[in-house]
Amino acid sequence: MSLFVIADTHLSFGCDKPMDIFSGWQNFEERLEKNWNSIVSENDTVVIPGDISWAMNIEDALEDFRFLDRLNGTKIIMKGNHDYWWSTKNKTEKFFEANEIKTIKILFNNAYRVGDYTICGTRGWFFDCEADNDVKVLNREVGRLKLSLDVAEKLGGEKIVFLHYPPTSNDKNCDEIYDTIISSGVKRCYYGHLHGQSARWGFCGEKDGVNFQLISADFLEFCPKLVEKF
Repeated sequence: MSLFVIADTHLSFGCDKPMDIFSGWQNFEERLEKNWNSIVSENDTVVIPGDISWAMNIEDALEDFRFLDRLNGTKIIMKGNHDYWWSTKNKTEKFFEANEIKTIKILFNNAYRVGDYTICGTRGWFFDCEADNDVKVLNREVGRLKLSLDVAEKLGGEKIVFLHYPPTSNDKNCDEIYDTIISSGVKRCYYGHLHGQSARWGFCGEKDGVNFQLISADFLEFCPKLVEKF
């Protein structure tokens, strides 16, 4: 069994949002499927930290879910800034059940034990929040991360944090999220959101005892990254 991660699949089978207008995204669905199934087995788990689908509602995201469902392994998905289809965990799970989506789980105010590791995390938010609404969203995300970490602590195993927004960059941190990660004893954190030239601002390496890695799909050349084999 193995644990993998890849963020920002940006699927759009049910809506008109072509990604091939961006450099490097040509035929990305075919590349993603081929790469994924070449290294991920049915017994493996893949975390997808946000920006799953461009659909504006859950019904329009169905073909995107079906695409992911056909890929090997169990998928644990999270909310990103473009997941406008996102609904409550309960409603989404009922939608999956009604449409026979069997291999996708939702990470939202919870955590999952996978082998000796525990999957936890949240969407995260921007650096340097000043507007009242942004501060409220950031505080809510910090609360969700703490809740997920609390659940993970009860489940046991090594806690691994997955975020959509980067908690750190080459020159600054999102202090509220970053400090929560550091104080929780987490040793590994994976995040997405950054694409193309923006990826150069993404920090990959160790800070304060935590290894941070950027795992957006185009940065990984549409191939899931191995987190751990066990």
